[in-house]
Amino acid sequence: MLDAARLLGLLADPARRRVVAALVLEAGTRERLVGRTGLSTREVVEALGRLQAAGLVVEGGDGTLVVLEQAFAEASRALPRPARVSEHPDAPPDRRRVLDASIRDGRLVRMPAKRSHRLILLEEVVQRFAVGRHYTEREVNAALALLDDDTATLRRYLVDEGLLDRKDGRYWRCGGSYLPD
Repeated sequence: MLDAARLLGLLADPARRRVVAALVLEAGTRERLVGRTGLSTREVVEALGRLQAAGLVVEGGDGTLVVLEQAFAEASRALPRPARVSEHPDAPPDRRRVLDASIRDGRLVRMPAKRSHRLILLEEVVQRFAVGRHYTEREVNAALALLDDDTATLRRYLVDEGLLDRKDGRYWRCGGSYLPD
């Protein structure tokens, strides 16, 4: 199995990259590789030697050359995964877990099914609205669109849970805790 560093090292050479690209596009034989890559026969043979020695390219019984594409997936899986950094480091641990599971890179990735978790998320969302200020539906949608494309559903959750109120096409914050900036 190739590790990611070795695979990257193999592909750092332009001639080997050309050979791999041509094989992925099914060049298949040394002769076709020379024609497809624009490399000399010697350059193709040298590149193939390195790629085959590393186990990235194999030759079938009929002389056809093939890139073992699963090597890329295996190398990727073997890489250490960096620990995900919380976007809510100051939140208490239980709240942080819910928010981290629901929001990634400032966008809603999933609405919690459990009401208690959904309330934690909505409490975070309502912080986007100032206490005492009235908003048009367009302004509410613009603020919610930064978090999720389905602004109608998110707005409805906020109203249903008593965090926003609505009358005559105007919205205002009527619930949730106040978290100063």
